[in-house]
Amino acid sequence: MDANNAAVNEANKEENTNWCQSVGGVVLKGNEVLLVRHTYGAGKGRLIIPGGYVNIRETPQAALCREVMEETTIAAEPVKLLGVRFNLKDWYAVFLMDYVSGTPNSDNRENSEALFMDINEAVKAPDVPDLTRVILQGVIDNADNALSNIPFVSREKNGEYSFYGI
Repeated sequence: MDANNAAVNEANKEENTNWCQSVGGVVLKGNEVLLVRHTYGAGKGRLIIPGGYVNIRETPQAALCREVMEETTIAAEPVKLLGVRFNLKDWYAVFLMDYVSGTPNSDNRENSEALFMDINEAVKAPDVPDLTRVILQGVIDNADNALSNIPFVSREKNGEYSFYGI
């Protein structure tokens, strides 16, 4: 791909991004959690759960599968909603994900490292930021109480609907 095509692709990606909607995934493989070492912003150099922004006309679940694969080469499927962080500007939904396949590999762009780490070690690690620590401790303490996707039929015509509840 030449420089012009790369610039066009990046511009299209920017236009297709919903900057107010983001997702994160807690991918568990046994007692290990998938983490990435972030390369920019407030999380630079810190180990966080993988995730990113939702594209326009993309469900949060599809965005999360795409982001985890792009950032780590791990295939995983969201199974439960762990929590939502929101403010006046945006929201960030965090899902528990089932590991499907793959070996962690960094994308060498958004992160410099992708790895599985024992979840009990991760909550104590000094390079894990507070929100990631809170999320992981919640998984340790309460994963069975996370909200499950409950299928239902909608009469609306706005694409795929999901309801996570008890």
